[in-house]
Parts: sequence; C-alpha cells; structure tokens
Amino acid sequence: MPYYYYDATYLLVLIGMVLCLAASALVNSTMKKYSKVRNYAGLTGGEAARRILNNEGLYDVQVECLRDERGDHYDPRSRTVRLSYSNYTGASVTAVSVAAHECGHAIQHQKEYAPLSLRTALVPVVNIGSRLGMPMIILGVLLGWNQVLIQIGIWAFVAALLFQLVTLPVEFNASGRAVEKVDQYGLLTAQERGGCKKVLTAAALTYVAAAASSALQLLRLVLLFGGNRRRD
Repeated sequence: MPYYYYDATYLLVLIGMVLCLAASALVNSTMKKYSKVRNYAGLTGGEAARRILNNEGLYDVQVECLRDERGDHYDPRSRTVRLSYSNYTGASVTAVSVAAHECGHAIQHQKEYAPLSLRTALVPVVNIGSRLGMPMIILGVLLGWNQVLIQIGIWAFVAALLFQLVTLPVEFNASGRAVEKVDQYGLLTAQERGGCKKVLTAAALTYVAAAASSALQLLRLVLLFGGNRRRD
C-alpha cells in the first residue's frame, strides 16, 4: 500500500476532526440546556417565526414544521422557514432562538444580502465539486500522477472551502439579526436573550470548525498531491 496513507499529514485531519467534534458537543449541550428553559412569553418557535416575519412585512414567507428533530433552515427557492418539530412546537429559549435565526436568513433574502446571494450561486458548483474532487485526485494518481486531473480535484476542494468561508458571514449576520429582532419585538426577556446569544454563538462555531477542518483537509491534499513529482 502506498506510504502516503500513513504519512504525518493525517495529523491535519485529526485536528479538523477534534475541532468539529468539540463544536458539535458545545452546540448540542447548549441547545439542550436552553431547550429546557421555557421562555416567559410562552411563544413556540413557530409563533416566534411568524411574528418576526409579519413584523418585517414578510407575509409571503411560510413557516413549516418538519417531522425530523433536525434540519432547521430557510429555503430561498420556496421562501419558507422550516423548523424541526421540537423547535416549531416548543416554547423554549432554544426554539425561539433557532426560529429567529432562520427568519434572519429570510430577512437577508428580502434585503438581497450579498454574501447570501453569493452562497446561493455557489451551491450548484459546490455540489458538483464535492462529488468530483476526490475521485479526480484518485484518478489522476492512478494515471501516473496526472497533474491536470489532480489539480481539478484540488480546485474542487477549494470551491468547497470558498463556500464554507462565504457561509460564515451569512450565519453570523443571521444570528445578529435574530438577536436584534428578538429584542425589538420583545420575544424574550433580557435574561433569556443571554441564553439566545449563547445558543446562536455555539451554532455559529460549528461553521467555523467546519471551515477550519476543510482548510486543513485542503492543505493536506496540496501537500500530498500538489507537487509535480511522481510518487513511487
């Protein structure tokens, strides 16, 4: 088996894994903690989302409940905020925080927030690149370290990293808008807003960790396959 399967660059992958696991553990524990804290107004996530959207004049944006416990998102194609069952029906600080965050994306869409438009435009490119990146690199290696194929594969990973970097301002901005609207429309008390910020900050860190992990993976690929020399 080629020796590059056992090289020291696996340390980069390990660091990326640790970052992602730590961020995931933080967001899970934070969301779980504040999912047990009922907000003073007794608003469910679905009600909070509808209130924010109506106050922003976004009456055409729908709010839907998902059957799954995960997958909260805003769909710009159908102009729909979709919330997990627990966040749609729950009246916790976490539920309102997540709902407000997704409404933040809807507001971004309405205001044509540039990073969101760029991220949306990159989706088809990244979807293709994510499927072709590693296969192109492997094919290039099998064909005698064909640098054209290898470079195409590496650039596919670059596109994926660019997508994640563009995602960072989109997510942080949506969280900032969420806190602003929660405060503006009196959805949470001052004390509860502290919990809201903690939930949204923990969630944002998962995107930071994912981007860092992708950057480390890209660095590893460049170190392994980016040279012009053929490996024996």
